[in-house]
Amino acid sequence: MEMDYERSEMMKEECTTPRCRIPVSSVCPPPPRKKSGIGKKRDPPKNGYFQPPDLDALLSMPLRRREACA
Repeated sequence: MEMDYERSEMMKEECTTPRCRIPVSSVCPPPPRKKSGIGKKRDPPKNGYFQPPDLDALLSMPLRRREACA
């Protein structure tokens, strides 16, 4: 019994609260800034926009609809 008492005393001395402290967290950096939406205004192309000659004909054609087979 005497041995158990000494052993428990040794255990109490060995088990202690750690003395180290967790460092205080630093402040997070600010989020990155958004790029400005205002950019350089683009000029129209020197030769103008490409306009294929048959584009109007293609867009003005009525769509053919198939009849249902029912």
